[in-house]
Amino acid sequence: MPRWVPLVGGLLGSTTCGLLLYAFSVFIKPLRAQFGWTAAEVQLAYAIAVLVFGLMTFPAGKLSDRFGPRPVVVIGGAIVGIGFFLTSTIKTPFELYLYYGLIAGFGGGLVYLPPIATAPKWWPDRRALATGLAVVGLGLGSFIMGPLATSMINAFGGALPVFRYVGIAMFFMAIIAGLCLSNPPAGYKPAGWNPPAPKEGAPKVGRDYTFGETIRTVQFWLLYFAYFCGSFAGLMVIGVMAAHGINEMNKEAAAAAGVAVSALPKDVTAKIAMQAAYATSSLNAANALVRVLIGAIADKTGTRICFMVTFILQVVAMLVLFPVGKALFLLCVVAIIIGWNYGAMFTLFPATCLQYFGPTAQGSNYGLLFTSWGIAGFVSNLLAGRMFDMFGTYMMSFTIGAVFVAAGVIALIITKPPQRLSA
Repeated sequence: MPRWVPLVGGLLGSTTCGLLLYAFSVFIKPLRAQFGWTAAEVQLAYAIAVLVFGLMTFPAGKLSDRFGPRPVVVIGGAIVGIGFFLTSTIKTPFELYLYYGLIAGFGGGLVYLPPIATAPKWWPDRRALATGLAVVGLGLGSFIMGPLATSMINAFGGALPVFRYVGIAMFFMAIIAGLCLSNPPAGYKPAGWNPPAPKEGAPKVGRDYTFGETIRTVQFWLLYFAYFCGSFAGLMVIGVMAAHGINEMNKEAAAAAGVAVSALPKDVTAKIAMQAAYATSSLNAANALVRVLIGAIADKTGTRICFMVTFILQVVAMLVLFPVGKALFLLCVVAIIIGWNYGAMFTLFPATCLQYFGPTAQGSNYGLLFTSWGIAGFVSNLLAGRMFDMFGTYMMSFTIGAVFVAAGVIALIITKPPQRLSA
């Protein structure tokens, strides 16, 4: 198999996951309008999907290590497509939680992890870059989904038809992704490439960590905590970005017109909804682009410097996100910064995990590491929904997110590579 084929599998698989997860904020307002549900009730569906998605990556990694990536992704692709399609039939919050949160989230978790563990094995000479290319579709899918879903919602007059048609596309995309994946032969090296010789005085290269040895290191759990902190803020923003923009821009438009928000003409609110979708797409465009660029940068500078820059910038961006919500241009600028910093994690964390513990158990190691993302997304989106129902804004939620990212900075500062194990 040509080694670019697994990259195609990663692109299709991660794009499917991007369609599933990263544009949910555009569905919040139309679902509330159609069914009369609270923000917390709708947000809980996204929180469940993120939690199940994140928790499933660990067994997906274990299954991929044992059976190979292809059957895991093909089965997961069928499940995520069916779950998303069934969401078009919902009438109760329970059905939304079951079809979107549990079934689609379950399938998405099976699809996401195996390509990330597989692609770098084919590209030992460009591991971080290969990881970035394998996950770039997460941002790409969400970049497409934001304006696409908003246009379909405006055209159909509701959100449910979007789940039907996009679910069919996701079904086929993910299955094709799985068919593109396989592990390279044992001892595989690209033609003309040899591992670089260790520098003079450097410690001898040891064996890889087993999964059991990995989880007994302090470094793994420091990475786990930092991943949780960065994901907490990023997933919170992704889950509410469009809703935040709609809320604040509607208030601004109503104040300028001297009327209540509920009295705004339908064409004005539809225009604002599309503008808020642009902010979501701006975030997701940066989220996609950085996954490739940060891989190339990290291959040259190392992941540590990249971590420090992106996490510190994210603290600042979270603190200014609320006040810029009423101005589309500034909201898009901050959204780009947040998307860039958030997306970088999905190249830097798997690359660091691979660097610290080796490729042998990467599927299991990164699968467990990634569960922090799911837990963070569940907690942060429950918090955001409840905070909005209490205060009518997301200001407190964004402030809490900034505090978590700052804690992640501290964790990354004190994390050092583990000792190499003797062969």
